[in-house]
Amino acid sequence: MIDWSTGDGSHNGRVALVTGAARGIGLGIAAWLIAEGWQVVLTDLDRARGAKAAKVLGDNAWFIGMDVADEGQVKTGVAEVLGQFGRLDALVCNAAIADPHNTTLETLSLAHWNRVLAVNLGGPMLLAKHCAPYLRAHGGAIVNLASTRAAQSEPDTEAYAASKGGLLALTHALAVSLGPEIRVNAVSPGWIDARDPSQRRAEPLTETDHAQHPAGRVGTVEDVAAMVAWLLSRNAGFVTGQEFVVDGGMTKKMIYK
Repeated sequence: MIDWSTGDGSHNGRVALVTGAARGIGLGIAAWLIAEGWQVVLTDLDRARGAKAAKVLGDNAWFIGMDVADEGQVKTGVAEVLGQFGRLDALVCNAAIADPHNTTLETLSLAHWNRVLAVNLGGPMLLAKHCAPYLRAHGGAIVNLASTRAAQSEPDTEAYAASKGGLLALTHALAVSLGPEIRVNAVSPGWIDARDPSQRRAEPLTETDHAQHPAGRVGTVEDVAAMVAWLLSRNAGFVTGQEFVVDGGMTKKMIYK
């Protein structure tokens, strides 16, 4: 698990913006990048929690509040990052309305549908739009956090599934539009136990939860963070427009009842 006190204060000179970083996968990505020497700007709607997380992560973390569906806030936030650090090398679009379960289709409101798509799909578009000039200047990269639910569904997940499917299409469209200066890829997590440590201790996962995965366990935020960090690195310089599934093999498992 992540050592939240990790990092010796060193800085590799590169700056990453990570959205939805106050908790869960976004926070795990921020912590991983900081451990690798990045300066990370965390953003989230939850200002109190986001500011606390940045404080815990140390000197290489900085927090700004942002609703990624609001173009004015996105534009202002990106300007703050440039004003503070003078550059931007990576964008990680993780912010999302994450609970995939809505009401039934017959009771799904258009307002809820529009909000989910505005955050989960419109947000990454707006961030790419306003970050592109600065990412281009440094040969930067974008990673969008999609989901295995872009290809598989449970009942009553229409808005979430549609938003993540659209995000995969947006990813390869951006890769073609922004290349070769900016690489754009997507990571699709499966079942990731991104709960707070206290909740994991209070309600531990079962052996069945773990055993059903071909990899033998449920995923962790570190599994996703490691993939994101690699995609942002120079080692992935020939990789763009792709989806990387991090799900312990579940989407390759044929299941019959």
